[in-house]
Amino acid sequence: MNALQIKERGLEFEQLGMLPQDVLDFIYEQQLFKLFTSKELGGKDLDLVEGVKVFQQMSALDGNVGWLITIGTGGNAFIPTFSQDICEKIYMPKEAVIAGSGYPTGIAVKTDGGYYITGQWKYCSGSNYASTFTMNCYIEENGVKTEKIISCSVNPQDVEILNDWCAMGLKATASHTIRVNNVWIPQEATFQLGTIRNNYGDSVHSFPFTTFAEASFLSVCLGITENFLEEATVLMKQRNHDRSWAEHIGSLQFLLMQQQKRYKQYEEQFYTTLSKYWELHQRGDQLSEEDLSQFTQMSKDIAAACLEIANNLIRSLGMDAITETSTINRIWRNLYTAAQHGFLTP
Repeated sequence: MNALQIKERGLEFEQLGMLPQDVLDFIYEQQLFKLFTSKELGGKDLDLVEGVKVFQQMSALDGNVGWLITIGTGGNAFIPTFSQDICEKIYMPKEAVIAGSGYPTGIAVKTDGGYYITGQWKYCSGSNYASTFTMNCYIEENGVKTEKIISCSVNPQDVEILNDWCAMGLKATASHTIRVNNVWIPQEATFQLGTIRNNYGDSVHSFPFTTFAEASFLSVCLGITENFLEEATVLMKQRNHDRSWAEHIGSLQFLLMQQQKRYKQYEEQFYTTLSKYWELHQRGDQLSEEDLSQFTQMSKDIAAACLEIANNLIRSLGMDAITETSTINRIWRNLYTAAQHGFLTP
């Protein structure tokens, strides 16, 4: 299969509630879960801006696929934090991909040489094919829960998937709750962001993590909005041949052009800013708290603008807009779901 075929299969993905095996095989072949993984570990070793552009491109084909590639690649951020042996074991396989959660909704009971892990974590996108799960836990020592948090990696056979993802969009992301019950993991299977324990990391991995995540999720929203505008253009062309739309078609086309122009301005603002921050980081300059705060606000503002662009058009697109099986409705629901991520909400 090729990338363009993904675009034609969105309804199939949604009805299936997951990506079919042939699409996963395509992702593995193209190393799309390994955009920020070194070539020695079987990855593409892209720089930050190149990788984020891939997130957008894949999201413009299908929001589910773009989201899952973004989440899966996000797990590349942990590469430097493991010992060399564990890192190679987790990331070297062709089908390696991490799913998990950053919320500390579990308990890790400290024992000699490791921890007993128990807890539940929501919204673990890609849970149905993850080769490793990661999650955060509060550490319990001598029967007392502390405020210390530890990140853990767990094998899939020790994880129960609850199959409870029922959002209105991104239905094929399998973003289910996972449960772990009293599973022992060795100390070497834990990790800490910012700690370097091997030589497989590069400058992407030392880029500020929150800014990395904001850029990643915003690129998905930009890609889905791009897809929305393309489908709106298709529907407008169809209206050209419908006499009942004759008096409105001129104003609708002008509205579409306005929204396309707005979109291009926001897209340019995003990549100009991200490229500037990436260049500073590569030079070894530390981004200031003000820089990081400004990027956070820009990400939230552009995500809100993407929703506004779609909403400015949705009521002008006829019954397709409210028909769940229509392409435009599915894209609109995917956009709203992606923009609801905590990094992008007000």
